[in-house]
Amino acid sequence: MDTVSGYVDHIVYRNEDNGYTVLSLSCEEYEEMTCVGSLGPVSEGEYLEMSGEFVEHPVYGPQLKVSSYSVREPEDVVSIERYLGSGAVRGIGKKLASAIVQLFGDDTFRIIEEEPERLAEVKGISLSKAQDISLQIDEKKGMRNAMIFLQKYGISMALSVKIYEHYGTDLYSVIKENPYRLADDIDGVGFRVADEIASRSGIRTDSEFRIRSGLLYTLMQAAAEGHVYLPRRLLLYRTGEMLGLPQEELDKFVMDLAVDRKVVLREIKTGQDDNDSDSCAVYSSSFYYMERNTAEMLHALNVKYNVREAELSRRIRRIEKEEQITLDDLQRTAVAETVRNGLLVITGGPGTGKTTTINTIIRYFNEDGCDIRLAAPTGRAARRMTEATGYEAQTIHRLLEVNAGITGYGSGSFDRNEQNPLECDVVIIDEMSMVDIWLMNALLSALTAGTRLILVGDTSQLPSVGPGSVLKDIVASHAFNVVMLTKIFRQAALSDIILNAHRINNGEPVDLSNDSKDFFFLKRSDPNRIISNMITLIQDKLPGYIEADQSEIQVITPTRKGPLGVERLNRILQQYLNPPDDAKDEKLAGDVLFRTGDKVMQIRNDYQLVWNVRGRSGVVTAHGLGVFNGDTGVITRISTFDETVTVMFDENKEVEYTFASLDELDLAYAITVHKSQGSEYPAVILPLLNGPQMLFNRNLLYTAVTRARRCVTILGSEDTVNEMIRNTREQKRYTGLAECIRETGELGG
Repeated sequence: MDTVSGYVDHIVYRNEDNGYTVLSLSCEEYEEMTCVGSLGPVSEGEYLEMSGEFVEHPVYGPQLKVSSYSVREPEDVVSIERYLGSGAVRGIGKKLASAIVQLFGDDTFRIIEEEPERLAEVKGISLSKAQDISLQIDEKKGMRNAMIFLQKYGISMALSVKIYEHYGTDLYSVIKENPYRLADDIDGVGFRVADEIASRSGIRTDSEFRIRSGLLYTLMQAAAEGHVYLPRRLLLYRTGEMLGLPQEELDKFVMDLAVDRKVVLREIKTGQDDNDSDSCAVYSSSFYYMERNTAEMLHALNVKYNVREAELSRRIRRIEKEEQITLDDLQRTAVAETVRNGLLVITGGPGTGKTTTINTIIRYFNEDGCDIRLAAPTGRAARRMTEATGYEAQTIHRLLEVNAGITGYGSGSFDRNEQNPLECDVVIIDEMSMVDIWLMNALLSALTAGTRLILVGDTSQLPSVGPGSVLKDIVASHAFNVVMLTKIFRQAALSDIILNAHRINNGEPVDLSNDSKDFFFLKRSDPNRIISNMITLIQDKLPGYIEADQSEIQVITPTRKGPLGVERLNRILQQYLNPPDDAKDEKLAGDVLFRTGDKVMQIRNDYQLVWNVRGRSGVVTAHGLGVFNGDTGVITRISTFDETVTVMFDENKEVEYTFASLDELDLAYAITVHKSQGSEYPAVILPLLNGPQMLFNRNLLYTAVTRARRCVTILGSEDTVNEMIRNTREQKRYTGLAECIRETGELGG
């Protein structure tokens, strides 16, 4: 371990997210030494004692890789003047620093801290400026002491800064008395982090703070599984297991949380929860009001319009003639119901004419001069909608003008909302099965009564990744007009992908004899052989067959773990599809090795990430906020110097990630079926051997198959495919939207 001491001459680089700093230290032994490491807030002019290991950087030469350091207050007049004149204190330059030190000498810092008004004795310093200087010095000392204090609890530098900025000097009492407040107040601190801090602080395992926080955390975890609420008994069981406490000790705290309006208790009507005898639902308050508001706003949009039926039929027939299309009866009904109603749901599987129906609706309202907006939950789905209709479609987030204030479910806002609604006449949303309760609530908040809303989707697809089953619940409420398209049109009928998707959805066996041009099955029983065949298909067989690049071929698998899970497949596929090379930089983040050229996916919504689009000269021509769960891109640059990874997403959106934020990315050579929702690929490879019955079911297989445009190849067991078709069991989601819609309709009636 080497130790150097000296003054910070200048800071070369600092990453405010993780504290990573490159600075030049002026010291007697080496004159000037470059020091690198994760440091707390340090300023030019400060005197530091730094310990670490000397390393030789291939580009920047010798450096001290800092493992620990301490800050010493300047003790002699030369040091004090140097620190004050370095720019570390706003408003003091070298000339003013010299004047202060000349007047107060060695007593300068005591004067600043204890008698700051005396600084006004120096020419050029007013009383208010004197107070400001004192506050700055105190703030820097407070921040530094907080960093040292919080590091004892294993809290990272970036998180320490957040905590200090939120609580200031109150953080000491918060940590010692109720660290579970951190989970409520600080983004990035979950229950487990708070619980670890509480354990180190000596807080009892049966403390009221711990139990209340544990119950709320369990509800939050349930939301991550897709639930909007939990039955009371299940909430108590899960929380008791997590906390290691008897369920009966937890029950009274549920009522306490309800009194404090942190949760809402609601009776579950008979039949609403099929196999659960518990009659009490426990919602986090935000989700309860999201469901209630969503139900009320849906009814508010469901306006009936008086139309002349003869004129309506005549216009639809004329559009068919001019567009040279022939709608079936259900498609005509869908168009007519859109004209008659403020709210309409159109559902149907692949090849049933949803796009043709949407195009006819667009043509109809265009003739009336209506302002029409098209949107979908993901960028890929929006792009497909644009290609299919010829009109610009956006993500719902972009339509609502997402802003950086959003940090999670219900904790932020869009620029388009009830105070600033969308100014349009018709809104058409595609891929509605992917829309969760939070996004639906936000969308409806931005619509005014009189705006027509058309929701298009496939209820047989997997539900949204986020909480709720919005499309299914709206249909199940029987409160609004729903048109289900069922006819498979002639062109679609030529595709075995589409025909087999409908067979799967109807519970019928599919033909796996390989007598097809776009649907193939390779019987394999060994996972390693499946992977070997997979690599051959991607590298050699499929690109030429489907006339697409190998990067467009997507491996989709049901599971994350196991011999054919995402984690193992990505490690192996990376080695073959993007092997190591001296010209490719790498970064290990947790268990994932990222390499320049890797195909990657954003795995959670981040509303604050900045993206840029650059022109040919490198100048930014467009920019915006937000990268969302399921967005895929390619790593174009990894910089170990400034600790960043640059990813190029679809539409040439360039995003820079800090090393500290790489937990938001995952390799995407293989993805889960859930992550593939809303996307479509030229070719899909689907490995299927065996897995949990709750997961290996009909709608998962249906969703996977319908992701392919030109070719599906299943590798694995014929028995597994047939068992999945027969298996209609789905993981239950606890949602109450359908009942809320019915209740709201009854009250309105």
